[in-house]
Amino acid sequence: MSLPNATHRKPNRPALAAALLAALAGLAPAAWGFDLTSGAPITISADTARLDDGKGVATYTGSVVVTQERTRLSAARVVLYREQGELTRIEADGQPARYQQPARDGNGETDARARRITYSAKDNVLTFEQEAVIEQDGNLFRGDIIHYDTAQRVVTAEGAPRNGEGPGRVEMVIQPRSSDGQKEGQ
Repeated sequence: MSLPNATHRKPNRPALAAALLAALAGLAPAAWGFDLTSGAPITISADTARLDDGKGVATYTGSVVVTQERTRLSAARVVLYREQGELTRIEADGQPARYQQPARDGNGETDARARRITYSAKDNVLTFEQEAVIEQDGNLFRGDIIHYDTAQRVVTAEGAPRNGEGPGRVEMVIQPRSSDGQKEGQ
């Protein structure tokens, strides 16, 4: 898609909106990592958007919010990558970037944050890097790098090396469960 030189005139907002919608039409909702089976539309709002159809890259900046149903990703900058019309990767950067997934299958809401969040559509894995924290049902996972499988709801974490020596540490707080499998106090 070729955009006219906008240095000498104001952009045509209806034309820009139409171009944005046409580019987003190529993002298949079924490929999104929040819920691959839902088919629900993805909504993106941001202060600015730059779309490069040739490279399959869409970059959004300024209070970016990406939603699908009640799942939400918010960040200062979000980049979507697609190949052959399918979403393959999402990168979100913020201070922090934040991911929220509603309660599902008896598990509570997931609230996660990190300076960088990357989503791989191929394996349904969210990777949280730098000051990463995931909270769910009162449980807490904290580390330098946390991988979260959105389909299986499995978390693995790595700590940051301390002073460049040896492996770092992760912190986990696991809430007790009663004999019937419910969280204590429920």
